[in-house]
Amino acid sequence: MQPIRQLMDVISHLASQQACLFTPADLRSVLPEHSDTAFKTLLSRAVREGHLAKLCRGLYLYEKANPDRGLILPHAVSKLRPLGLNYLSLETVLSDAGVISQIPMNRIMVMSSGRSSVIDCGPWGTIEFIKTRQRPKELVGQVEYDPIARLWRASVAQALRDMRATHRSIDLIDWKAAHEFV
Repeated sequence: MQPIRQLMDVISHLASQQACLFTPADLRSVLPEHSDTAFKTLLSRAVREGHLAKLCRGLYLYEKANPDRGLILPHAVSKLRPLGLNYLSLETVLSDAGVISQIPMNRIMVMSSGRSSVIDCGPWGTIEFIKTRQRPKELVGQVEYDPIARLWRASVAQALRDMRATHRSIDLIDWKAAHEFV
């Protein structure tokens, strides 16, 4: 069996609507006999032929699994930074709660123990990682796990604190709505 066919057969069996993002490390064991260079070439070929879509550097999307487009970015966070503290916050949480009127389109803001960066995921949107120095024990009661996004989510009060700590504009905040949550 050709390597591309072997790779795609395994991916089609593994993938589901909830699990359709793969790193090269996830897929490397499918073809252990190939050199690293040959494997990277195979992944490039899979993207070029439309079998996989490159979400960003080091992350591939199997679109035939029909993923929920609104969950691709939050699920990508856990694949891109699996070992650090990451939680949805800032404008993402405030918009979801109705505390700010503008909805960030195709962009999520994630507080992270890792360095700040902006990851462009092409047509799927952008992930903005913002460095936080807070320790997990300081966030107890202020974040809760969102099983749908598979990511921690800040409370509105915590998102407001994060807005101040990161010196982001608070001009769009509806303080009347914010006080309902605080």
